[in-house]
Amino acid sequence: MSLTPQRAAEVAKVLAEALPYIQKFAGSTIVVKLGGNAMVDDALEQTFARDIVLMKVVGMNPIVVHGGGPQIGELLEKLNIQSRFVDGMRVTDAETMDVVEMVLGGLVNQKIVSRINAAGGRAIGVTGKDGELVQARKLSITRRSPELEAPEIIDIGHVGEVTHVSTDVIELLTSQDFIPVIAPIGVGPDGESYNINADVVAGKVAESTRAEKLVLLTNTPGLLNRSGEVLTGLDAGQVAALIEDGTVDGGMLPKIRCALEAVEAGVRSVHIIDGRVPHAVMLEIFTDAGVGTLITATRSGGS
Repeated sequence: MSLTPQRAAEVAKVLAEALPYIQKFAGSTIVVKLGGNAMVDDALEQTFARDIVLMKVVGMNPIVVHGGGPQIGELLEKLNIQSRFVDGMRVTDAETMDVVEMVLGGLVNQKIVSRINAAGGRAIGVTGKDGELVQARKLSITRRSPELEAPEIIDIGHVGEVTHVSTDVIELLTSQDFIPVIAPIGVGPDGESYNINADVVAGKVAESTRAEKLVLLTNTPGLLNRSGEVLTGLDAGQVAALIEDGTVDGGMLPKIRCALEAVEAGVRSVHIIDGRVPHAVMLEIFTDAGVGTLITATRSGGS
């Protein structure tokens, strides 16, 4: 069946618009963080996988880092293990850590790998423990209270912060044209496992690989102002001001801080986009307008 003239014109426009970006980013590393909330729909998972494969086919080097909070919570509930959160982070005792490793390193990771492979790609799943890819230490939370003379230090278990990303494993995989799919589990000095925020891991991977872009898929349209409108074309100074005046708060704070650290460390741009939009990654990278919030170190425009 041939295209109608109108449809042919639409296809030609899309391809022509994509070409400069394909040329510009050929050979570039692009880190894409897939949130667990964006992995609840089969059709969206398939379009995400096709976007990643397309990036690889046209000469980019995509690296996928994924979360899995909803999936972890679901299995914990089935096992009658109570979930507790402190400042948005899951308290992770030894029993919970076993579930985190099972879900992130097994179920979720392998599902993404299978999707990408089914779409024609060559993906390999790893956790941050493989080859000591993501080295970490225990994260402590300190709270100050007028009632206490000294700050209260809260132990949230096997929750970690990244101390170093070793790129050896990533370089080995990308040099053989594989697409790395990384679960955000870190390894400590004594071999202990740590549950780490996937946005943080994605940011540190982007910094360590000197990525051109860091793309964070979320379940919101992007960074919103107080009127609910998507903000884009922001530089680091503008983003810092939005944090200072309280526009950025709640669950968006870790993402925005991760974005700031990434661009300040040399990542050219960070994109916060809505993972519920079909082909969101492709639309953000290959079109002029994009579909989310663009953050750069200094004022910039375009994809």
